Amino acid sequence: MSTKSPVIIDLKFDQEEVAAALKGAFPEREVINLLHPANRNRDLSGIDYAVVWRPSADLFSRARDLKVVFSGGAGVDHVLTLPGLPDVPLVRFVDDTLTTRMSEWIVMQCLMHLRQHQAYEALRQKRIWRELPQPEAKDITVGIMGFGVLGQDSAQKLKALGFNVIGWSKSGRKAEGFETYDEKGLDAFLGRTDFLVGLLPLTPDTRDIYNTGLFTRLSRKGPFGAPVFINGGRGGSQVEADIVASVNDGTLHGASLDVFQQEPLPLESPFWSMDRVFMTPHAAAASDVAALFRHVAHQIGRLESGKPLEHLVDRGAGY
Repeated sequence: MSTKSPVIIDLKFDQEEVAAALKGAFPEREVINLLHPANRNRDLSGIDYAVVWRPSADLFSRARDLKVVFSGGAGVDHVLTLPGLPDVPLVRFVDDTLTTRMSEWIVMQCLMHLRQHQAYEALRQKRIWRELPQPEAKDITVGIMGFGVLGQDSAQKLKALGFNVIGWSKSGRKAEGFETYDEKGLDAFLGRTDFLVGLLPLTPDTRDIYNTGLFTRLSRKGPFGAPVFINGGRGGSQVEADIVASVNDGTLHGASLDVFQQEPLPLESPFWSMDRVFMTPHAAAASDVAALFRHVAHQIGRLESGKPLEHLVDRGAGY
């Protein structure tokens, strides 16, 4: 019998996908999937590791001996607010698959707005054959708020297509080949931005940061006369009533949203019927479960061989 600590899995993902990914994921180690009926009343004492995404409310009262908690996604705000979260290392999910998926979504949204996809779709529905004046990527400055791994990868891909790209983070994180701004430079950053991309983590400082006051400070000198807002970060960072009003009154030319304050998005939300808003159901960078388990196994291997964990969350900063 293995002496290695079991791993608790409490992921509110598609369970068929989780079950398939678990096959062979943690060799010589027991896996306890809490969504399996046989494990619902399982004794979780003495277990070192848990992988979580929107876990059961009583998880940490049942698993009192955890040494590490692994987030099932890049975001950790859902973990930091959990009742009874133990004072142990919290590791976020960082993987090339997640980064690539987010960059693909960001690039797609920028191109859809640049190439006026909604306007052409409206013409198609009316059976009107008309070519619209078309700006180029070089005419657009994309400003990315949240210039970490995801932000910088998106920036590289956008730059390769000809977009001008600038970055903002609270600390003014530097990145070779890009002009970046810090907290004091926010107004200057916004004043240059035609397409605003939101990739900020959700913290007390970023909650509701995307609001009318911020949208009115964005550039109106771009080819469309008004800016575009694209949010692939966290739903709690946006004031949705302000987005609706700003699109309707022309403060924003349009928007792309993958995250929302309430998910699933309520049926009564005005976003469902807004022509100039593109939506996806929090699918921009869905976690590859097999990649997640490889990441967790690798980090456990590092810890048990005396090496430090990677991608640790700074609880004070919130990410």
